[in-house]
Amino acid sequence: MMILGYLFLAVAIFSEAVGAVMLKFSNGFTRFKPSAVVVAGYTLAFYMLSLTLNIIPLSMSYATWSGVGTVLTAIFGVLFFKETLNQRAIIGMAMLVSGVVLLNMS
Repeated sequence: MMILGYLFLAVAIFSEAVGAVMLKFSNGFTRFKPSAVVVAGYTLAFYMLSLTLNIIPLSMSYATWSGVGTVLTAIFGVLFFKETLNQRAIIGMAMLVSGVVLLNMS
């Protein structure tokens, strides 16, 4: 059952990150298709997070969702918008992932 919770959480994380990317592509909600994907992405993210919370405790779910989502969104920024990550950003992301791993090990 725990595997299903992490599957729900993975979908929540990915759909939230896609929603964030499309938010930038929406140009302030002035472009319809990216704006529709933003709404769909965040709707799916919150729905899947709500299913996750039936299986995985809130502290682990939310920390994983926000931490991994932050890292994934930063990676998407590099891939789609040619953003750069300096050494501090990479260290910060490593610390986020480390914290999420430690929390999930408890």
